[in-house]
Amino acid sequence: MTGTSSSKKADRKTRVTVLVALAANLVIAVAKAVGGIFAASPALLSEAAHSVADSLNEVFLLAALHRSRRPADRRHPFGYGKERFFWSLLAAVGIFVMGGCFSFFQGIEALRNGAEETHSGYVAGLIVLGVAFIAEGASLIRALYQVRRQGRGMDGLRDPALRTVVAEDGTAVLGVTLAMIGMALHMVTGQVVWEASASLTIGALLVYVAYRLGREARDQLIGEAADPESSGRIRALLDAQPEIDSVEALFTMKMGLDSVLVAARVDLMPGMDSERVEEVAVRIKRSIAGTVAEADQIFLDVTDRPAAEVRESPAATGERGGA
Repeated sequence: MTGTSSSKKADRKTRVTVLVALAANLVIAVAKAVGGIFAASPALLSEAAHSVADSLNEVFLLAALHRSRRPADRRHPFGYGKERFFWSLLAAVGIFVMGGCFSFFQGIEALRNGAEETHSGYVAGLIVLGVAFIAEGASLIRALYQVRRQGRGMDGLRDPALRTVVAEDGTAVLGVTLAMIGMALHMVTGQVVWEASASLTIGALLVYVAYRLGREARDQLIGEAADPESSGRIRALLDAQPEIDSVEALFTMKMGLDSVLVAARVDLMPGMDSERVEEVAVRIKRSIAGTVAEADQIFLDVTDRPAAEVRESPAATGERGGA
């Protein structure tokens, strides 16, 4: 119950972080779009597309937070935890299509057709980008603060929703910086190639971030194993049980942010009756759940190894055989 309570508390904090990012991106998207049209700035319009993509992604992440906490039912006996990974994958696709591709389009169009900007247009665009930098920076600080409070170092980014917000805000701060540099160089030199290059660089950055986020979400969707530390602790616990002769197989899979399925096939020492076998299995399951809090689905395939097989096994001449 304590784990569930702490998970819900962490979800509430993540929801606030996503809402802060959504509010910032909506305001900034409108400001960038108006400023980009007024200034005829390809870099500013690319950043507007970036903010629109981020706003839509925040909606996806809010859906992920809500839908992934639904209780298990007959159609989904293991719960809906993987919804978190699915919506995070959609957010990555949104960054790629709406942000990256539009930024490439703006950069190429600027190189082909050029762009004429007035002095007032430059000033308006730089002011908009300056405000955007402050807003995006504040949102990023909020997200990083939650990461620090929620986990040890990068472990706090195991939540795909929080990881996506940090990636979006970090990319937004860098993108705004690139747009400001491109616009300033365009104003000084009169060469649109600087803004076009900034737009293309922003596009490349967004495509890279979308690829990284999408790859992580894909791995989790198709059945990623629990982290090596948790798997190692489970195997060590099984090996330490005096009733277990050998651990034939151990499988783990993440079913959600704080849900792990554990399936193990073990051979027991010979001579135990069915009642004893059941007691041992129950005790081992409880020990695994106590060792790895996320292990809420535990399955044991228990077999009682024949005594003749144990005598013939090389291990029978060792310490256990002597016992």
